[in-house]
Amino acid sequence: MTTPLNLNKIRKERGRTSRKARADENAVAFGQSKAQKEALKARAEQIARNLEGHKRET
Repeated sequence: MTTPLNLNKIRKERGRTSRKARADENAVAFGQSKAQKEALKARAEQIARNLEGHKRET
């Protein structure tokens, strides 16, 4: 006689694996490395400083 299967566990495991696969796909498609994020942040700060320096006082 075989042991009974818990269908809830199987369903939940299938859901976990599909969510993990989708998360991995999104990480490849949309993810950025820490260095890239820091470079973008530094560039945005530089642009903001440059813009602030060019404002005219009224």
